[in-house]
Amino acid sequence: MNRAVIISLAVAVVVAAYVLYPRSKAVEPVASNTGVALVSVTLPQSLSENARIGARVYEAKCLVCHGPNAEGQDGVAPPLVHKIYEPSHHGDEAFQRAVSQGVRAHHWRFGDMPPVQGLSRADVAMIISYVRELQIANGIR
Repeated sequence: MNRAVIISLAVAVVVAAYVLYPRSKAVEPVASNTGVALVSVTLPQSLSENARIGARVYEAKCLVCHGPNAEGQDGVAPPLVHKIYEPSHHGDEAFQRAVSQGVRAHHWRFGDMPPVQGLSRADVAMIISYVRELQIANGIR
């Protein structure tokens, strides 16, 4: 085959895939911008040292959007204590990238998450410890 034909076909396939590939559907539509908790979170009886540090960092940097105890806020941001964020679907590195690079909305209709300034990878690792321990206390493994 002619090289130009092969390149044209490859470009056409990529464009068609982009246009036709179904986007992820939102799990739950946002009804309003009320800030009401989206899930009820059961707190663990105790937290590891890393999770306690993570809770403090979470309160300083994440709580404003994701709400107390990562329960989400209606119309603001999703709950992180949710099956979507279990480790097998959103691993720890996904959280690291979301914080450092931001993330395009793909499961929820809250809009894109901007990067969060002023957090090191170690800070985010502590937040992840906190969120994972909350998830475990709520049956998400």
